[in-house]
Amino acid sequence: MKNISNAQKAACLLFSIAAFLIVLPGEVSARGRNNQSIRKAIVKIYTVSNKPNYYLPWAMQGPASKTGSGCVIEGRRILTNAHVVSDQTFITVRRYGDPKRYKARVLFVSHDADLALLTVEEKSFFKGIKPLKIGGLPEVQQEVLVYGFPMGGDTLSTTKGVVSRVEHQAYVHSGRALLAAQIDAAINPGNSGGPVIAGSRIIGVVMQGIQSAQSIGYLVPAPVIAHFLKDVSDGRFDGIPSLGTVWMQKMENSAGKRMHGLSEGKTGVLVSVVMEEDWGADHLLKGDVLMSVGGYPIADDATIEFRKGERTAFPYAYQQQQIGEFVRLGLLRDGKEKNIHILLKHGWASELLVPHERYDRMPEYFIYGGLVFCPLSVDYMKAWGAKWQETATKSLVAKLDFNICSKQGEEVVFLSRVLPVEVNQGYHGTMDWQLSSVNGNKVKNLRELITAVEAVKGPYVIFASKSGIELVLDRKQAEASQKQLFETYKIPKDRHLE
Repeated sequence: MKNISNAQKAACLLFSIAAFLIVLPGEVSARGRNNQSIRKAIVKIYTVSNKPNYYLPWAMQGPASKTGSGCVIEGRRILTNAHVVSDQTFITVRRYGDPKRYKARVLFVSHDADLALLTVEEKSFFKGIKPLKIGGLPEVQQEVLVYGFPMGGDTLSTTKGVVSRVEHQAYVHSGRALLAAQIDAAINPGNSGGPVIAGSRIIGVVMQGIQSAQSIGYLVPAPVIAHFLKDVSDGRFDGIPSLGTVWMQKMENSAGKRMHGLSEGKTGVLVSVVMEEDWGADHLLKGDVLMSVGGYPIADDATIEFRKGERTAFPYAYQQQQIGEFVRLGLLRDGKEKNIHILLKHGWASELLVPHERYDRMPEYFIYGGLVFCPLSVDYMKAWGAKWQETATKSLVAKLDFNICSKQGEEVVFLSRVLPVEVNQGYHGTMDWQLSSVNGNKVKNLRELITAVEAVKGPYVIFASKSGIELVLDRKQAEASQKQLFETYKIPKDRHLE
């Protein structure tokens, strides 16, 4: 090899620096233009909300304000979190770099997936904005940028991080376990609803963080967003499907596997409870071993491999599909393997005996003779405060241990409180017990309670609890006291039903 002189070395070095200087500005310019285009599509959302008072179900808690983030996507729509706009009464949005607020309205909401779509009627709002596109499922260790308007300032914030893991997590807003991605970028109140960008595409929407941990945040990943957008493309929101009212358990014990006929090398989960009354052999039956869903083999720990080397909960396999579609199940039934196709006709809420948090609706209730009856919900128990699991009535909290309907339309109807008037004297301190029957007629939900009360023709209306306690009201006196009762306690009407 020939020796290179110092002059030649210096020339080579200068040439390299010059080349670097020539290429770099163009790259920076392109990157800057892309970043500026993304920033223009980010909006700040201002929501005035008014939540119902579940302790006094005919009343509201009063208006409150909150802010969040969102981004413009195709169709003159703004993508954000459901919890940013839940229980809303008035919404405005502000573009990046624009002091003006524009009135917005909600198009669709998926509380299960914590997603919402808004729009702005004033066409000038979308002028000059290039809608962001939805990308794919992010890879672990993929670098991402988080855009939004978190606390600590009023201008747009951008933070950088990497995807730490992708798996099922419980969504705080709905309590439902869906696919989620964890990132280590800083996330704070106000970031909610903001896009998480890789390259120039949305790979997720910020939804929640862990207050007790640093740099742990979660996003609704692109496949869940895509499912929501496809769902509403026909102008109607249906939701995320479930397999219906069934209970399954892992099969990690070898003796249990042998007892149920699962041979060596075979895996699955055991169907231990089936509550739906009208299901037949074309659906899941008690004692079945569910071995696969939608072509995904199910492991004994109730997980599937959704991507090479990555596992998550097996419901992922059918949560990708829409309500109204069919899914193929691989079963072991009576010692024989078989495949069945079932129609995904149920949403998650239909399975629950005690509904999780509900939004954008008033509580249901019925008042008779000062006795206030309601269907039990997590919303009611949360009225007991932040530590409601410890402070709420234990018999009601216990209903969450096996939170599954045994019959279609079943509810836990309970006496929440007694509004003192003469007809209910002696019962004033009674509260929080589950109703079983009215004049001997069993009731399974609030509507049946109202029907049973209105059907009474005798002198007494007898409300009986599951534990045998009876509250007896004089029927004529109770009916005569209704008007005075509502005037005294400022109640607009005796019932509210959805």
